[in-house]
Parts: sequence; C-alpha cells; structure tokens
Amino acid sequence: MNTERLESARDAFLACIGLAEDRIVLLHDFDADGVTSGVILELALSRAGRIHLSRISVDRVRSPWSDSNRRKVRDHTPDRLFVLDLGSRSERLLEGVPTCYIDHHRPDGIADGDVLITSYDWDPIPNTSLLVWQLCAALSDVVDLDWIAVIGLLSDLGDDGRFPVLRDALQKYGAKYLREATVVINAVRRASQPDPETAARALLLHRSPKDLVLSSGPEIARMREARTEVNSAMNEAKKQAPVFAGKVALIRIRSACQIHPLIAQIWRTRLRAYLVIVANDGYIPSRVNFSIRSSGDVNALDFLRTLAIPSGEGDYGHGHDQATGGSLPIARWNQLLAALGFPSAVFAADDR
Repeated sequence: MNTERLESARDAFLACIGLAEDRIVLLHDFDADGVTSGVILELALSRAGRIHLSRISVDRVRSPWSDSNRRKVRDHTPDRLFVLDLGSRSERLLEGVPTCYIDHHRPDGIADGDVLITSYDWDPIPNTSLLVWQLCAALSDVVDLDWIAVIGLLSDLGDDGRFPVLRDALQKYGAKYLREATVVINAVRRASQPDPETAARALLLHRSPKDLVLSSGPEIARMREARTEVNSAMNEAKKQAPVFAGKVALIRIRSACQIHPLIAQIWRTRLRAYLVIVANDGYIPSRVNFSIRSSGDVNALDFLRTLAIPSGEGDYGHGHDQATGGSLPIARWNQLLAALGFPSAVFAADDR
C-alpha cells in the first residue's frame, strides 16, 4: 500500500474531526463492513475524548439521501457528520453540516465543502472498515480493534491475502472464530427484521471474535436466530431458475430477507458469461430490490449507465464495478427490465 496516500488520507480525516464541543454523528451502512466501520470510529473517537457522539445506521432503503435517512441524521442535530461505506454524491446530505465520506466504492461526486476519503483507486483496495481502522490509528490507540476491521474485510473481500492484517488476525484470533463472527453479524442484517444495532452491541461488548461467538448473551442469541431464518430463506430462493435477455440473466425471488446479494453471488459463479440480476420483490412493499453481479471484464456500473430510463423515485447503479444493485418502485423497475430487453411477461406486478 502506498504509505504517502495513507498519510494524506489521515491528514484529511483529522481535519474533519473539528472542535471538542462539536457534536459528531456517524452514519453507516447496516452490513458487516458498515457496522464494523461505525463501531471502530465510535470507539476511536471515544478513546480520543470525544463525548458528543452518536452512531446510527441507515434503514432498509440504505441511501443516506432518502428522506427517511436524512430525518434520522437531522434528529441527532450534528455539527459534523461522517458517512461510512455508503458511497458519495455531489448532492449535499444536510445543508450547513460539514460531512466526511469514508468509502471504497466508486465515487459519484462530492459536494463543495465536503470531504471524500476513498480507497477506490488504491492498490489493493481496502474495504471501509479496514480503511477506517487505518485512519483511526492517527487519532487513538486502535491496535486491539484489528479483529473488528477484519470482520468487515472478510465480509466484503473474503480471504484476500494482499492485506497483512488479515493474515495476522487469522493467526492471532483463529480463523474459525473470525469467520463465524462474520457470518452471524451479517445474518442479523439479512433477517426479515434487520437489527444492525444488535451486531454493533455485540462488537462493542466483546474483546475478541472468540468472546463474541462463545457468548451466551442476548446479542449472539438474536444473531443465531437470524442465521436460521436466513438459511431457510436461502434454501427456498435457490430453487428459482433464471430467464435470459441477451447477456443478462434474471432470477426472481420473493423474500422478506435480504438474500438477493447472496443469490446473485451464487449465480455469478454459474453464469460467468452473463450479467446476473437477482430481483427481490418481497423485501420492501411495492418496491423491487435487486443485486447485480458481473464477471470477467464486464463492468456492471458502466453497463447500467448505458441504459436510459425516466428519472424518478428510487436509486440504483452505485457501488463496485462488478457488484451493484438498487431499489426501485415497481413501475421504474419494469422500465429497467424493458431497457434490458426482457419481455413484459417477466415484469413485476404489485399483487400483494
């Protein structure tokens, strides 16, 4: 990793902390990478003596710019805002609130006066929790939080041997416990009633992945219940077969669990010559949430930008070059299907 880039990123990060009396709000995604990022930054700021601090996760819509998530942030009256693992845009999130985005997805712009710390063009690209952990080393002692960063890394990047911290953590804490902790933390956000705060509490209350996994507390019990529910939903969704339009494969599922990314990943390994879309019309009422995965040289983000559908409610086409998705009202989803070349027979209907 380029140490000059990291030092420059740390300087930008420290400049965003502000004054001791400033109220800082941390807004993060509710997946394992987002939750671990938020917990690491919360602990680092607390250790540095910052007491005016709130950490919140986005809701199921997942976009910080949705009305519901903007209200959540506004209700905490921030003087400064950190947005973690949720992308960036040229649209200001809250007027008058200096905002720092820390992320590893493809940037979609940054508003004047805001700060974007991105690892998207680093080689290798650290996920958000690993990036946050590296940044926080300039703020306070976070050496003992390495396992939390690695849970986010395992969730997003898997066993990527390019990161020494992963190799060291697997040896230090045990691969069994790190991987099990990653699975249960992810399960609680994929459940029909997602509860990212349970995952955050589990991370905050335990000193190692082994302590977390072997805990008898209510957090681990809730996460194991979620894992059972998600496994059952996955077994049902795996039965669905794809339909095709050109080089696009579409798999339709209906589940209250957030399993469409997992199903998309499974089908990507089977249909490497296709852009795989898994659409879930049971996750949010009257909407279709979908995950897109591509293989080889196919850039999913660039491909989506070639499609023209009318503007309107909903959001899609952000994230990684080969892993993206979105959430659209049914009418706009059907417009996207038409642009992809699918016949009207596969269009979604609001028939619940």
